[in-house]
Amino acid sequence: MSEGCFFEDLSVGQKASFGKTITEADIVLFAAVTGDTNPMHLNEEYAKGSIFGERIAHGMLAAGLITKVMGTQLPGPGTIYMSQSLRFRKPVRIGDTVTATVEITALNAEKHRATLRTVCCVKGEPVLEGEALVAVPSRAALAARTVPAEAAE
Repeated sequence: MSEGCFFEDLSVGQKASFGKTITEADIVLFAAVTGDTNPMHLNEEYAKGSIFGERIAHGMLAAGLITKVMGTQLPGPGTIYMSQSLRFRKPVRIGDTVTATVEITALNAEKHRATLRTVCCVKGEPVLEGEALVAVPSRAALAARTVPAEAAE
């Protein structure tokens, strides 16, 4: 693996983050990919009459930034989602910069699993919080699957 960590490299308390400013294009593309055309996200006139008074980003668009952190940074490439809980705290608006952070809170060495606290913030305030369970590649498992050249002959 070029980036990220094997299970053996992980420790409780490790953190990684990624920030992205949410754009009009992000919302339109997310709606196209998912089929979620809720007017809260796409129709300014409709959204003006809502409790938010304006369009907001899809909650799962913000949550999707968590997968970027887990799949490319911590734990990194090869990480597989097992589960994710989410609590949406505040809306994300067009122009907000969302910072997704994951923190390792527990490790299961027998199963090569990591439990992570997941949070997305705007201006330091949580907009969503949750917990993820992921399977993490291990050096030992990789070595067991790799057949030495001499043994293959």
